[in-house]
Amino acid sequence: MSIHPIMQKLAAKLQRTDLPPFAPGDTVRVQVKIKEGEKERLQAFEGMVIASRKGPQGTFTVRKMSFGQGVERIFPYNSKVVDKVEKVRSYEVRRSKLFYLRGLRGKAARLTEVARATK
Repeated sequence: MSIHPIMQKLAAKLQRTDLPPFAPGDTVRVQVKIKEGEKERLQAFEGMVIASRKGPQGTFTVRKMSFGQGVERIFPYNSKVVDKVEKVRSYEVRRSKLFYLRGLRGKAARLTEVARATK
């Protein structure tokens, strides 16, 4: 099923280009806009990217542990709610979906960090 050319142009125009490249296995800090009454503030949600979907309506899923409870949040790439995404660290993974981490706890849930190049 192909997308109509007009829809492709519209989708290309709405794509965000300010997000850094990240993949499943990376730890990211997502700055989310929270509206409370008339005020608006930023709240950080930091965790590991466990899944990613590409395309015009692409999303990425971030998982973190909060007080011993696993919390997952799905963010659309092109959402106005997502203010900024910062890549904190990268881990070595061999899969594109890391749903197996949901069943692991403590040291079993550790991944091997990718060594960064020194300046």
